Amino acid sequence: MKTLTKSSACPLLLLLIASSSLCISTSHSQTHFRSTDQESFTSIVISQKGLDFVKDLLITQAISSMIPLQLPKIEKTVKIPVIGNVHLVASNITIYNINVLSSYVKPGDSGVVIVASGATCNLSMNWSYKYSTWVLVPIQISDKGSASVQVEGMEVGLTLGLENRKGTLKLSLEDCGCYVKDISIKLNGGASWLYQGMVDAFDEKIGAAVENAITKKLKEGILKLDSFLQALPKEVPVDDHASLNVTFVDDPVLSNSSIGFDINGLFTARENFRFPYQLKNLQPSVLCPDKSKMLGISLDEAVFNSASVLYYDAEFMQWIVDKVPDQSLLNTAGWRFIIPQLYKKYPKDDMNLNISLSSPPVIRISEHNIDATVYADLIIDVLEADKVIPVVCISLVICGSGSVKILGNKLGGSVKLNDFTMSLKWSEIGNLHMNLIQPIMWTVIQTVFLPYVNAHLGQGFPLPIIHGFTLKNGEIICSNSGITICSNVKYTPSRMVKSYTQIPVSQFAAL
Repeated sequence: MKTLTKSSACPLLLLLIASSSLCISTSHSQTHFRSTDQESFTSIVISQKGLDFVKDLLITQAISSMIPLQLPKIEKTVKIPVIGNVHLVASNITIYNINVLSSYVKPGDSGVVIVASGATCNLSMNWSYKYSTWVLVPIQISDKGSASVQVEGMEVGLTLGLENRKGTLKLSLEDCGCYVKDISIKLNGGASWLYQGMVDAFDEKIGAAVENAITKKLKEGILKLDSFLQALPKEVPVDDHASLNVTFVDDPVLSNSSIGFDINGLFTARENFRFPYQLKNLQPSVLCPDKSKMLGISLDEAVFNSASVLYYDAEFMQWIVDKVPDQSLLNTAGWRFIIPQLYKKYPKDDMNLNISLSSPPVIRISEHNIDATVYADLIIDVLEADKVIPVVCISLVICGSGSVKILGNKLGGSVKLNDFTMSLKWSEIGNLHMNLIQPIMWTVIQTVFLPYVNAHLGQGFPLPIIHGFTLKNGEIICSNSGITICSNVKYTPSRMVKSYTQIPVSQFAAL
C-alpha cells in the first residue's frame, strides 16, 4: 500500500496513539478541540521514592563535579613557646574525596529541603614554615612537607524553590549552608612542636575554607541546574509535522511526599498551527496504586484527540491502496460476481481503493477500554488508460479494540477488529448489494488496513521524559478519560552529566 502526496505514516500512528480500540465511520463527530498553553492535559508526579532517587543522583553529580576542589592558601603567624613567632603556610589545599553517609529530601510549603549529614571529606595540602633565631647572628630556619586532612561530621543543607516562569521551571536557591564539626591533620615530616602549631593555626581556617568552598560550589551547581531546566524546550518534535507541547502550566504542587507538575501535553503542528476547535480541560490526576513507583504520568484523552485533530486539519488522513495480499481484489474481474455492473462497464480493469476521513477521529478512554470513532469514505477508483475514474463511494463504520504498552520512553499499542458497518454514499453504476460487498471489506480491513495501523502503532510516541532517564518496570492503568503510566526509572549518565555541567543545554526528550 502507498499513500497520496500529503499522506504519511505518522498521522495514522498518532491518530490511534493511545487507543486500545478503533472505530471508523463516515458520520461527522461533534467534538472538536483547541489548545492553549494555560491548560493542562498531562500531569506528572514524582513520588518520595522518585525524589530520593533524584536526590541521590544530584548528590552524586554534585560530588563528581566538585572534586578535586582547590581551597585558597592559608597563612598565619603564631607564637610557639621557646621558638617564638613562626610564620606558617598551608598551600595547595585540595579536597579529593567526599563521602555522604546519610541524606534526605523533603518537599513542603517552603520549598524542597535536601540535607546530607554525617559526611566526611579528605584533603591533601602542603605546609611550610619559617622563623628566625639568634646565636651570634640572626639565622632563618624553614622547613616544608605535606599533610593529609580528614573532615568529619560535616552537614550540608539547602532549600530549593520551584516555580513556573513563562512555561518553564525556575529553580531558585532559598537557603544553603555547610557545617564542619571535626578536623584531624596528619603531618608528613616536621618537628614535633609543629603538629600542635599547625592545628592551632589552621583547624578553624581549614574548616571555614571547606564550608565556604562547598557552599560556593553548591550555589554554582544550582545556577547550572536552573539553566538546564529553563533550557528545556517547550515543544518536543514527534515527526516532520507534529510536536508535543511540554509547556509547564501553573506552579509545581509540593506535598509532604511528592512533587506534581502539570504540562500542556497536546500535539501541535510544527508551523504555529492552532486548533480551531474547543478543547475541554479536565486536569488529569495521577493515581498510582503501587506507592513504590518513582514516577506517575497521566495523559488525558484530549492528548490523543489533539493528534487526531491536528492531522485531520492538515489533510494527512487519506490513503490510496494499490497493493493487497489478494491482488485480484484490485481488478474488476475479482468483483464480477459481487458487482456485475462494475465488471460489465470496466472489464478486467485495475482498481485503487481511496480511503479518506471526513472528520477528526474521537478517542474515548474508560477503565476497561480505549475506544476511537473515526469517520471515513472509501472510494473505488477504476484505472482506465491514463484516467482514474471514481465509480462507487462507501461509508464505513469500523469498530475494534486493542491494547497499549510501554516501549522504552514511548507509548505504543496494537488494534484488533471487532465489527463494522457500511452504507452506499453514491454510485455511478447503480445500486449495489451491500451484503455481498461486506466480506470483501472485512478482508481489506483485516489484511491491509489493520496491519498498516499496527506497524505504526508499534513504533510508539514519546512520553515527557528528560534525556538520560528511561522508564523501568512500568505499568499502564486506564481510568475514565485518561491513561496513567506508573514506573520506576533508570539513569544513563552519558547525557545528563553533560547537560548538567555545561551551559547552554538544549536537549530534551520524551515521547
